[in-house]
Amino acid sequence: MLTLYHAPFSRSTRIVALIHDLGLQDRVQIEPVTVSRADGSGGRDPKNPHPEGKVPLLVHDGAVIRESVAIALYLSELAPEAGLARPVGAADRGPFLSWLSWYSGVLEPVIVLTLCELEHPVLTTTFRDMPEATQLLADALKGNSYLMGDDFTIADLIIASTFSTLPQLMPDNPDIQGWVARCANRPAMQAALAYDAELMEATA
Repeated sequence: MLTLYHAPFSRSTRIVALIHDLGLQDRVQIEPVTVSRADGSGGRDPKNPHPEGKVPLLVHDGAVIRESVAIALYLSELAPEAGLARPVGAADRGPFLSWLSWYSGVLEPVIVLTLCELEHPVLTTTFRDMPEATQLLADALKGNSYLMGDDFTIADLIIASTFSTLPQLMPDNPDIQGWVARCANRPAMQAALAYDAELMEATA
């Protein structure tokens, strides 16, 4: 049994979209929970087994999988026919995994530092900065629809959703803007956002 612990309009929304993209709606039970929000609203939900009270969290037959990248990779490998991950042995699996690791190890810290307006030589040496991060994306997307070329993958889902959620960080680059729009307008993402709206209305 697969259970996703999900809070509407949070980082777990992209995992709900992924479930639709993979056609796993009948296999994954979604358990809505509350989380602490940046504006001070919400709070930790006692029924959420995440050790930090966060989302997303996936539980598969008692095994706990946390962190968006791990969950996205795990789910995509349960439905390989959808083609949203590069399988072991694929020539471009290395670049695909590199994008996923770059998101967690570089882009996420850079975004937090940017939002908090924190600067230090050690930080910029380690993680670089937002202009360098977005330039890397721009270079990859030049002439391509998605990070891996013509194929949408979970790397696009995870990374592009950051700019949909934080539009103030959207760079003035048409390639990145077009990519974010393509990812946001996918039917699966629209279905996830509609589901979140229903959840919010039900608890209003």
